[in-house]
Amino acid sequence: MITLLFLTYAAICVAVFRFLHLRVTTWTVASTALGGLVMVGGLLLALNYNQPFTPDARILFHTTPIFSTVKGTVIDVPVEPNRPLKKGTVLFRLDPRPFQDVVDQRKAELAQAEQHVKQLKAALDTANAKVEEAQAARDRTRQTYDRYAEANAEARHRGGPQPYSQLDEQNRRDAWLESEAAHTAARATAENARLAYDARIGGVHTIVARLQAELSYAEYELSQATVVAPTDGYVTQLFLRPGMTLMPMPIRPVLVFIHRDDRVFAASFPQNVVQRIRPLDEAEIAFEAIPGRVFKGRVRMVIDAIAQGQLQPSGDLVEPESRSRMPGRAVAVIDITDDLGAWQLPAGSTAQVAVYTQHWRELAIVRRLLLRMKSWMNYVSLEG
Repeated sequence: MITLLFLTYAAICVAVFRFLHLRVTTWTVASTALGGLVMVGGLLLALNYNQPFTPDARILFHTTPIFSTVKGTVIDVPVEPNRPLKKGTVLFRLDPRPFQDVVDQRKAELAQAEQHVKQLKAALDTANAKVEEAQAARDRTRQTYDRYAEANAEARHRGGPQPYSQLDEQNRRDAWLESEAAHTAARATAENARLAYDARIGGVHTIVARLQAELSYAEYELSQATVVAPTDGYVTQLFLRPGMTLMPMPIRPVLVFIHRDDRVFAASFPQNVVQRIRPLDEAEIAFEAIPGRVFKGRVRMVIDAIAQGQLQPSGDLVEPESRSRMPGRAVAVIDITDDLGAWQLPAGSTAQVAVYTQHWRELAIVRRLLLRMKSWMNYVSLEG
């Protein structure tokens, strides 16, 4: 930018000296150089502050690294690189047979568990019936013992002979106590059966709930054998091939998916011009990939954070001196209002951006001219 201004000033001076026939002397040359330095320097300072410019602008895009969440062998990669894909399009498939076997096994175990729960219910019903049977037997033996004991007690009270011997009375008492113990044991068995049957969570028996969870996880792993596109986009640099074995390692993506519509155009500016840039300010963009053209845009927002100021937990203390060496730049998000559909503009393309603020608007014409000169210079390629 400085070079363009001085070259423009030099061209004007040459024209003035030539057409006005001014004599080239030490004084005129020195005066012209000093005046140019003051004029161009002052213009540049006012221009950079009030009508900011940056060569650091880029189309940013989002990518999603695709991992395999299960271990398996690739059997199919039906996509082609750099071809548009719809959300849900299959990217690759793993051999589903091991996962299907696990699902079938879990289904069988779940059916067996559900049958086992029915058996527990039957065991509980049987135990309750035995409790009632033991209770009835206890009541009968108790009544028999009470009849023997009361008859002998009444005979002793009258002073007459006892209708039952002491041995008979003791035998009836022993039978009653035995039936009482049997009743207690039947109740304990029934309580164990009830606890086994009533072991539930959310109304589902715990054995069934556990196997349902295992079946759900097995079905999830089976679904992960087929990996699909998360959104509309495309895959680039596709190196995955059938026969490869994938491991669930989050540090080794198997391919990278590029989202189609999730793009942002952003430009970074020095911090000293942040107070000048406002939302809806007019902007012009000169892409290096489209020489000689300037496109219109509007400032959407200035991001309220600078990367160099962020703090993240780590094992190291903050080094202020390292941050002071890199103060960082403010990032403005710009909406391009012109249609770019007719141009081949890859994601990640760089550009030069000028923002025309409401301050010293008279300088905007200079900035527009300089930006167009920069755009014309994009025709020049020094490679090769």
